[in-house]
Parts: sequence; C-alpha cells; structure tokens
Amino acid sequence: MSLSGKVAIITGSSQGIGKATALRLASEGANVIINYRSSAKAANDLVEKIGSDRALAVQADVSKLPDLDHLVQETVTRFGKIDILILNAGILPMRDLENTTEEDFDSTYNLMVKGPYFLAQKTAKHMSPGARIIFVSSSVTSVSAIAPTYLLYASAKGAIEQLARVAAKDLGRRGILVNTVAPGPTTTELFLEGKSEQLIKTLAGTNPFNRIGEPEEIAAVMAFLSGKESSWMSGQILKVNGAMA
Repeated sequence: MSLSGKVAIITGSSQGIGKATALRLASEGANVIINYRSSAKAANDLVEKIGSDRALAVQADVSKLPDLDHLVQETVTRFGKIDILILNAGILPMRDLENTTEEDFDSTYNLMVKGPYFLAQKTAKHMSPGARIIFVSSSVTSVSAIAPTYLLYASAKGAIEQLARVAAKDLGRRGILVNTVAPGPTTTELFLEGKSEQLIKTLAGTNPFNRIGEPEEIAAVMAFLSGKESSWMSGQILKVNGAMA
C-alpha cells in the first residue's frame, strides 16, 4: 500500500492503459479519479470495482478548459488535494501531411497538447512537494521505421515530450516531479481498433519478444513513477516497448 492516502487524477481512465493504471494505483492504496468523456458505464463500473469510498468518476472533455476546471474542482471537493496527475487521454489520428485538415489538427492538439498543458497548470496549484505529474507520449517519436500516416499523432507526442522536459525544471522549484511514459504498441481498444488479426501478428513480429505490450505493463511503470522509489527522477522519458525502439 505504498500509495496509501494519495489522490490521483487519471485522464481517459475508463478503458485501456488508463483503466489498468487506475486499478494498479488503487491496489497500492491510492484514491483515484476516473475521468471519462463518454463512457459513463465503463467509468462507473470501474468505480464500483475499486470502491466508491476510494474512487470517483468525473465526466470531462479534457480538451476544453472549463471541463478541466470542473475535473480539478470535483477532485479537490471530494478528496481535498491532488498528489498525482497522469495525463493519459488521447486519440490516434492517422493523418499524413496531405490529408490533415485544420479540424484534425485542432482536435488532436487540443486533446493531446493543450489539455495536458493546462491541466498540469491547474492541478499544480493543489499539489505539495513530492507530488507527481506523468505525461504520456509514444515510442513513435523515436522510431525510424514509421508510416507517414503517423505524422499528426507523432508531432503532438513530440510536443508533449518537450513540454514535460521543461515543465520538470519549472515545477521542480516547487518540489513537483514531472516525467513521461512512452509506450510502444499496446493491446488497448484504441490501438486494436480497425486492425486485422494478421496485422496484429505482423506488428508483434517486429518486436524481439514477438508480442505486443499489455496495459498492465504500462500501468506498472506509472505506479513506479507515482511512488517513493522514483523520488530522484524528473524530466525523464521512460520508453516501455520491449526493445521495439
């Protein structure tokens, strides 16, 4: 119970890596805020599984600043503080340069860059020294063999990595640690959507372990960065991809 008494906001946590992270942090004693945009049933089911005394589902579109205020206020009203912020919410737009519209760009950057930037700003006001902010990037920012259709997604994740590096220096003055987790391909609903079984096998075959990562494996790293064992780590990007990149 290394996180006993801690309060964690996890954006986009009704499924996938966010859900696995909420369960892992809760298993270590944390109180968790399950943020969702539209999956109310999945979020409430997760609250029931963890226990309503230690989990709260909050609907908020984290690409919109008023919703960020609502998310922070609900958390502070219920638990009185914020110790951990995990900026997990995301989408996977497959757009190369030619086929990216302004709407594509704005929706991607609002959710994956603007939202995390301002949510970190708003939560930091309620954090004490030793608090943690964890951004989520992707291993696509560093692989050389990448399809052009990842351009929009990869550019947003690249922005997140630089944001986190500098924020670590900024917030370090207040004792807040900032790190980034960069998963490789992981068996989430978001990643698997629209992919054939054969394509999944092909992607797994590009990994030296001949498989794709599991959400629980990413959640384990989130828990490590949230706990006391990582107290001298800040400004780092941890790639969790089985040597894929």
